[in-house]
Amino acid sequence: MSAAPVFIAGRGLVSSLGWGWAPAKAALLQAPRPAARMTLADGQAWPLHALPPLAGTWQQRLAQAVRAVVAQAGVPARPGLPLFIGSSSLDMGHEEEQARHGGAAFAGDLCSLADAVAHALDWPGPVFCFSTACTSAAQALCAARDWLRAGESEHALVLGVEMDNGFTPAGFAGLQLLSPGRARPFAAQRDGLVPGQAVAALHLQTRPTRWRLAGAANVVDGSQPTGAVPQALEAAARQALAEAGCRAEQVDRIKVQAAGSPGNDAAEAQALRALFGTPAATPPLMGFKPWIGHCMGASAAVELALLLGCLEDGIDPAALPPDAQPDPAFGLRWARAAAPSPRVDRVLFHTLGFGGGHSALVLEAQRP
Repeated sequence: MSAAPVFIAGRGLVSSLGWGWAPAKAALLQAPRPAARMTLADGQAWPLHALPPLAGTWQQRLAQAVRAVVAQAGVPARPGLPLFIGSSSLDMGHEEEQARHGGAAFAGDLCSLADAVAHALDWPGPVFCFSTACTSAAQALCAARDWLRAGESEHALVLGVEMDNGFTPAGFAGLQLLSPGRARPFAAQRDGLVPGQAVAALHLQTRPTRWRLAGAANVVDGSQPTGAVPQALEAAARQALAEAGCRAEQVDRIKVQAAGSPGNDAAEAQALRALFGTPAATPPLMGFKPWIGHCMGASAAVELALLLGCLEDGIDPAALPPDAQPDPAFGLRWARAAAPSPRVDRVLFHTLGFGGGHSALVLEAQRP
């Protein structure tokens, strides 16, 4: 029995760009704006692409966000419909809030975010939660796809959740991985990443829609615990392409990780050279972190939702901030700077994470 094909039927998003696709689209057509700054300690303030202001406690804000994106995706809760959640910080913001008000600090467990989301959505289950650093939502997507391909269900909901908390940006600041100004991915002036907060929903189903999730792979190489390994990313991409039944030269766009890290951007560029042969043969790049930041464990769901919007509306993001120039050592092209493509049929999608996670997806258009 062959595996069922899996398609993307709906999407929902709330990010620093606003609620839904319309404000996100308007922002992506303009040069990225600088992020607001978050004070982590006395004299320590760093840029952060924060969620729009929400009222209430942390869990009340979580409930507002997940209900909104699920409504946008058009997925009603019903018995047997599986929910797959990806998050790196889980409910750390709730734990911090509890500690500030004299409650029990760090009293939760790995299931507490899943419980809070299921309660907010009145979701009858089953519910699965993935926390594999910045590949969390990518793992949730792969698991949901496997679930549908195995015939366990005809529909699935995937959520990427990265809510407000101080632990994540403080940790990256402590590792000296944050940019003091803005994200400049793949640019000569890149000097670190900028964190972001977002919540996204993706509705997967086995009935055909315009976009098929044609291939997926994850390769773990922990030899660089906080960095990317070019050979591992290349292997993940080749596996995803093979599963999709296409060759590298049939790829029209690449949604790169491109967080602005000096080392990881160079490693990703090296993987692309190995995969496509030469910079000239490498398809144009697309990326979103200058606008929304690096949304950590929610990244794959958030950026896939943005990518789908761009593909469906035929737009390419404005690429780099105006004060950044592409690194000449890479020789790669952003989509807006490249010659227009008559159409986009296949997109290779990268996500990287701490602990050696290297994920690749292949998105394929379904033509009449």
